[in-house]
Amino acid sequence: MTTIIAFIAVFVPLVVFHELGHFITAKLAGVKVEEFGIGLPPRIFGFRRGETLYTLNAIPLGGYVKMLGEEDPSDPRSLSAKPVAVRAVVLGAGAAMNIVLAIVLFTIVFMVPRDVTVGDVTIAVVSPNSPAEAAGLQEGDIIRRVNGRRTENFADLRYQYQLRLGGTAKTQVERAGVLLPPVDVMPRFKTPEGEGATGIQVSLENPGEASRSAPFWTAVPRAGRQIGETLVLMKNGIESWFVGARSPQEDALGPIGIARVTGEVASLGIIPLLSFAALLSLNLAIFNILPIPALDGGRLFFLAIEVVRRGKRIPPQKEALVHLTGFALLLLLIVIISFNDISRILSGESAFGG
Repeated sequence: MTTIIAFIAVFVPLVVFHELGHFITAKLAGVKVEEFGIGLPPRIFGFRRGETLYTLNAIPLGGYVKMLGEEDPSDPRSLSAKPVAVRAVVLGAGAAMNIVLAIVLFTIVFMVPRDVTVGDVTIAVVSPNSPAEAAGLQEGDIIRRVNGRRTENFADLRYQYQLRLGGTAKTQVERAGVLLPPVDVMPRFKTPEGEGATGIQVSLENPGEASRSAPFWTAVPRAGRQIGETLVLMKNGIESWFVGARSPQEDALGPIGIARVTGEVASLGIIPLLSFAALLSLNLAIFNILPIPALDGGRLFFLAIEVVRRGKRIPPQKEALVHLTGFALLLLLIVIISFNDISRILSGESAFGG
């Protein structure tokens, strides 16, 4: 029950923000909004204010803004009757709102003081023929900076190397009390059994506690940077599928899996939950702008075709059929992934993949 409550408390506001983006821009553009729905049918209740019906629905896995004439331009107040630029803004506003929300949440996370364990991240083992050995790292080296950022614990180190998978990570170490110039370490996607991306094992020497927080004027740009770095991590995750380091089945989560992870993160406290909500909001934005029929990105793709064809549109009936087919395929994909989520639960696998 706690997991369900946590999932609804996190996911529903993300959906509301997304749909508000469509709703507000549609209203500003003079598009008639017939319904603003939270959740998916069946309907629990609704009320009408002005020309719009506001509804609360039973399935908390989405939401929708029903606009007049999304494919049919015959009515001047329909979405399809508006210029391409206006339609693009309305369709893209949902994802934009989710990105803004992610920045707000990350900003809050960075501003709230939190105690973290810090110390000297010291290399205990350098594996033979590893990227670390090739870069000249040695046992006993203290890793001070990676990619120009201080490295004070295992999480700092792992995060910076994950950002540079398949590339180079500038790594600066202290050796025998001397700070050496940075060297290029090349974290790898595929690793030998028992080794990490760089082939080192580390220990945390001289551990202690430190409070980390940032003022508002630095938390905001840091949140923006976090958005960019999260996109890099997503790209690296997808790339790992193609090089055989991981499989999509390992990473894909359906509603059941997301709810399970939300419940486990909620048990860690409000700050981890806010951070997870920010990641989920960003994922929602990226997923929705993919050029998949029935999603915002699919509709934007049809707008791009219209621009390329110099204003000549795909017939509304054909576009509607494409979106309907895409929606059916998405439902099928969700069912398949949900079966995978259930199998993970039955096998006792951790929500975090352990």
